[in-house]
Amino acid sequence: MRRGGAALALAAALLGGCATTAPGDARGAAGATPDPWEKWNRKVFAFNEALDQRVLKPVATAYAAIVPELVRRGIDNFFGNFADVWSAANNFLQGKGTAGVYDIMRVGTNTVFGLGGVLDVATEAGLEKTREDFGQTLGVWGMGSGAYVVWPVLGPSSVRDSIGLPMDLAVSPALAVGERAGRYGVNALRLVNTRAGLLGATRVLDDIALDKYTFIRDAYLQRRRSLVFDGNEPPPEDPSAEDDDDAAAAPPAASAPPGR
Repeated sequence: MRRGGAALALAAALLGGCATTAPGDARGAAGATPDPWEKWNRKVFAFNEALDQRVLKPVATAYAAIVPELVRRGIDNFFGNFADVWSAANNFLQGKGTAGVYDIMRVGTNTVFGLGGVLDVATEAGLEKTREDFGQTLGVWGMGSGAYVVWPVLGPSSVRDSIGLPMDLAVSPALAVGERAGRYGVNALRLVNTRAGLLGATRVLDDIALDKYTFIRDAYLQRRRSLVFDGNEPPPEDPSAEDDDDAAAAPPAASAPPGR
């Protein structure tokens, strides 16, 4: 789930328009919280929380107790190796050729020397993982993040990220499985293994968040903005400075003619 009951955000296209972020930065203005559907989002969030508490968290807890951490890490690496292929494609789409080549080298290294990706040999060799998705690619090319939205099971997203969700989710070992039951099994393993890895994080979140919905929403939007800019976010615009510039550019008022 993306952090907690909504921490399932492994990533369904939404409506193609509705709200956008504040003008001035098409990729999402710093500090902007576009949440016009908050009432509905909170209902979906509550559903996700209930589903997590009653089903996903107990299953993930039992899974973590039975499956050794080393095996769980290997499963995570295996799925991550497929994600690196999609990350490489998005790096190339974003014009970051060097990062794309590194991703391809990671995939090749882990596939050949890491038992098909079960071992993350590439990271030990200095090829650090980058995680790029289609939502980030759309953001790099100027598409606004749009309204915040919470999806059932999938968790937090935005209009822009929702457009990329189907493709992001499709990049999985399940692609190589012919039978539908097998694909469901692979995706279920991915979900439970990911949830098991978040058990510690959700305990911390439960302790610190007074309003978990707001905390997750703001953290999600801030993180996604940071990812689009690769951590080099431009400073927020100062409206007062813009007003000063407008005042400076205005022609001086004509002086009144002297009285006679």
